[in-house]
Amino acid sequence: MMPRPTDPCPCGRLAPAGPGGSKGKAAPVLPYADCCGRFIDHWDTQPAPDAECLMRSRYTAFVRERADYLLATWHPSHRPPALDFDAAAQWLGLEVRGHWVQDADHAEVEFVARHRLGGRAVRLHERSRFVREGGRWYYVDGDMPPVR
Repeated sequence: MMPRPTDPCPCGRLAPAGPGGSKGKAAPVLPYADCCGRFIDHWDTQPAPDAECLMRSRYTAFVRERADYLLATWHPSHRPPALDFDAAAQWLGLEVRGHWVQDADHAEVEFVARHRLGGRAVRLHERSRFVREGGRWYYVDGDMPPVR
């Protein structure tokens, strides 16, 4: 079944608490259209405003198998010629551990993305580098942080 714009965004970003807070209730996950969908579905007119939003939208693009967006947001210096998706992958969630701005055009985001493949849990922990060129953020590359 095709995901709907009103479905919760796969990146898991929570809606901001309204006036008075959430009164003991957990904040809902933003709908796809109000979160990563506005960048993925409107790449030409609405680029991600910062590296964290780009990283979240790239995770969502992996979940939704949007190779067009992933390739468009990959810096040309490191962009692969094509992407293949494993249809058996079941994405389980994203945790953003940190977002660091080096200067106006360089930032890093540390995250953990989890998925299940062939009944086996897989955990990708990366500290990714991003660069802004021409007003758009691009994923450059990333490293696995040392285990603490």
